[in-house]
Order: sequence, then C-alpha cells, then structure tokens
Amino acid sequence: MTTPAAVIVDAAAYAQAVEDTVKAAAAYYAGGTSPLDDDAYDQLVRGIAAWETGHPEQVLPDSPTGKVAGGAAEGDVPHTVAMLSLDNVFSPEEFTAWTASLARRIGHDVTVFSAEPKLDGLAIAARYTDGRLTRLITRGDGTAGEDVSHAIGTLEGLPLELAEPVTVEVRGEVLMTTAQFEHANEVRVAHGGQPFANPRGASAGTLRAKERAYTVPMTFFGYGLLPLPDTEAALAARLGELAHSALMAQAAVYGVNTTAATAVPGITATTVEQVLARVQEIAALRATLPFGIDGVVIKADLAADQHTAGSGTRAPRWAIAYKLPAVEKITRLLDVEWNVGRTGIIAPRAVLEPVTIEGSTITYATLHNPADITRRDLRLGDRVMVHRAGDVIPRIEAPVAHLRTGDEQPIVFPEVCPRCGAGIDTSEQRWRCEMGRNCHLVAALSYAAGRDQLDIEGLGHTRVVQLVDAGLVADLADLFTLTREQLLGLERMGATSTDNLLTAIETAKGQPLSRVLCAPKRCSRSRASAPRRPHPSSPSSPNWPRSSTNSPRPG
Repeated sequence: MTTPAAVIVDAAAYAQAVEDTVKAAAAYYAGGTSPLDDDAYDQLVRGIAAWETGHPEQVLPDSPTGKVAGGAAEGDVPHTVAMLSLDNVFSPEEFTAWTASLARRIGHDVTVFSAEPKLDGLAIAARYTDGRLTRLITRGDGTAGEDVSHAIGTLEGLPLELAEPVTVEVRGEVLMTTAQFEHANEVRVAHGGQPFANPRGASAGTLRAKERAYTVPMTFFGYGLLPLPDTEAALAARLGELAHSALMAQAAVYGVNTTAATAVPGITATTVEQVLARVQEIAALRATLPFGIDGVVIKADLAADQHTAGSGTRAPRWAIAYKLPAVEKITRLLDVEWNVGRTGIIAPRAVLEPVTIEGSTITYATLHNPADITRRDLRLGDRVMVHRAGDVIPRIEAPVAHLRTGDEQPIVFPEVCPRCGAGIDTSEQRWRCEMGRNCHLVAALSYAAGRDQLDIEGLGHTRVVQLVDAGLVADLADLFTLTREQLLGLERMGATSTDNLLTAIETAKGQPLSRVLCAPKRCSRSRASAPRRPHPSSPSSPNWPRSSTNSPRPG
C-alpha cells in the first residue's frame, strides 16, 4: 500500500511542512530523537515533493527534497565517493515504474537485481589502512561526514583488522539488536539517563557520544565495499568491476559482518516478480528478526549498469528503497488499566490515543509489569513510541521525553488487587494477587476442566459461573466434593445432566499426573478467611470485564 502524501493546500502550509521536516531531521541526526515517527515524516516529504512539482517557482532553499539526510546533517571529513541516501517506493506499482525508468536510462532491462533488508540504523563509512581499522565517518550531508572514530572497538561485526592487509572502505549500517537495545537502556537508566525511545535513536545517539561514563555494544552490517585513493591499483580495478553481490561476498571474506548469516540474507534476482516476492518474504520475517528493518534495498547488481545509470545529488539512480509499512508510531499515553490474569498475575495495560499501525487501529499496548513502568519513567500524558510488528502485541518502547510539556502525571500503582480487593504480592517483578488463581476463579476452573487438562465434560464456563455464584465451589478441590443433591438444586440441572457431570468428575480423578499439573492448584489462603460474595468473573458482578478487540491477554 502506498504511503499517502500529506495534503498541502497553500504556500503557508508548504512552508510549515518544510520547517517541520527540517526540525525533525535535525533532531534525529543530532541525537537520534525526533518529534515525528517515520510514517509521518515520509508523508510530509511526499507532500512537499508533490507541492514543489506543481509550484516549482516557490521551492524553498531549506526544502528536504533532493538533499541527503533531508539537508540536516553536516560533517567535516570529506568522503572520497559521495555517500548518498536512497529514494523510496512504497508499492509494487511504484517499484515497477522505477525499474522501467532505470531500463530507459541504461538502454536495456536490468538482468540482475540484488535485494537485501534495509537496516534501521545509522550509515557509516569504515576506513581500513593495510587491513587495520583507522577511521569511522558518518554519512553527514553525503559529501562530508562526522568523525566518530571514538566508537572503534564497540561495533560487533566490524573487525579491528581485516583478514587481508588491504586498504579499502567498508560502508554499512550501525544498529542495536533488540537485546543490545534492552541492555543499553538498562545501563543508561542505571547512570541516571532517560531510556531511548527506540533502537534506531539509541544507535544514533550512542555512536556520537564521546564522553560517557559507559559504553554499550552495537552491531555493524556491511552493505558496500570500495577502494580508497591509496588502494593498490589492481585491487581498486577489481573492486570497481565486481557486482554488488560479489562485493558483499568479498567483504565477508575480509571478516566483515553482512546479512548473509541472518534470516534475511541479500540475494540476487533476475525479474521484477522475483524481487517483489523477496520483498514479501522479508516482510513476513520482519517480526521475528533480532534487529529492526524498515524496508528492502533493491539495486542493479552489475557494476556496468550502475556506472551507466549514475547518481543524482541525493541518491543513486540504480538503487531504491522499497519501504515497508511503519511498525512504530508516536501517540499519547492516556491511562493505565490493571488486569488480573487467570493465574493471579496483575498486568498493567496502556490505554492509548488511537493510532494506526500496519492497517490496524491500536488503542492498547502491553506494559509488562510495574518495574518496567518505573524503569522507563512512563507518565500519564506522555508521548510514547508504540511498536507493533506482525501479530505481536503492541508494546511501548519508551516515552519521547523531549516532547514533554510538564503536564504529565505519575502512574498510580494499585495497593490492593483491582479484581477482588485482596492484598498484592510485590516480591517479584510480576505482581500477583495474594488469592492466586482463586482471584480469577471462574477462568481458573474453566481452564482446569478443559479438554487438555482434567477433561470434565459438561463443566463449561456457564456451569462454572453457576457453581461459583451458588457458593458451592470456592476452589478446584470443591469440585470433587459436590453432591447429587447440591447439583439438583441448581437451575436447569436435571437428574440426567447431574449424573453425567458427577460421572465426568469421578473420571477426572483418574487423569495422569501431567494433566493434573496443568490444572490450577489450590490457593494457600484459607477458604474460611475468604468472604463469600459474587465473584468478579460472574456476569452478575459489576466488575464483569468488557473485552477489547486488540487488548493483550494478561497472565
């Protein structure tokens, strides 16, 4: 699906859109933060480009179109070869149109494409002299970048010394894997800092930090290999003739990390249909990857096609980024609900200002546990980065702290179980009701009686509610003390159904130990100390929960 362009109705709206994108790009390239998420930024840039096409005489000099990094990044270390950005497409139709344009430019259809994941990090150039890593440079404005050589030794996948003593430049992406991101936030918070909102911002901010009291690891993935002015002539000539796929194979021989060992390695394809199929394959694996991607980079693989196509001021004409739908958006945290799961776990759930991600409207997200809320320093009213990938339950990464207004309020933690009013066991990160499974008795008993547990035929959810409301069952053990007279006294319980249920309960006593262990255990709290009242799981209770289509299941 094509990402829609922001609608710009007049010159004033155009000027505001330019200002907003420039500010967002400057914030991101300076410290990895931004007031806009990727989707909102892309929509603004497409809207700006559309306005400029119809009003070429009104193009502002600060416009991000046609500029590397939106014109926001600078540097003082010149690149030997321009380090450009990529143009984007958002649909099969746009990609097909791009391939047709490329074919016209080079005079024939592309015979070999390369397709590799578009890694969601920060582009750098790593310079090696006689095989030793000597300098790291950011993309900057494409012609010059920032020296970040202080990060040498902190990037996994970028060796300090190559397997061969060659003088070359390796280009690639620095990012944080999911595990590295969690570790970085733990370290950052331990040192009194605010947690990063997402891995991309974390890698950008960390790479530039020079005087921190700590270091955290990041990962490098190479996507380019080129000679430097001092490269031996024969090697420079050979590198200049290699296809992109062959260059990546050579980088791996040198010991540089590439996507080859991941679940989404770069591949070559000979048709547009094969490329589009690969885009779908990578998109399907996106949620399972241990690092973030936001699209697929597609290139004319052969060096001759690249030389013929050439490059513009912003991007090469022989490569394109096929952007995937955004999986994270910025929205507002409105409230926190506390739900009790079947096992008694008290799970916080974020109530969000509705936001659309991957075609789904998200109004709730998981918050894991109270300790996680405290660690992330979340507050009601915060602008938060919400992440969703595939069918994974939406989660809040962190507050976007630089957007705080001062009106945000602390999140109040419950002092008693929000379901039954009993005490809360806070001895572990995941809080539990002291009543344990008996807090959510109907759900616990229904689960225990299920086919994969005790398999008590005739003891469905409605019958369990009836037994609990009648005061006949207060825990699992009570099922096995029910009498015929008690059951016959219930509404809609005749002699036949009573006898069948009692037979099923008796049969359940012979279930193997594995089935018994799957069923909930008796609560250690004394039944005598627990007051008899309509259970919250009962439809007759005012606390009967209302379901939500996208609410995570607690416990």
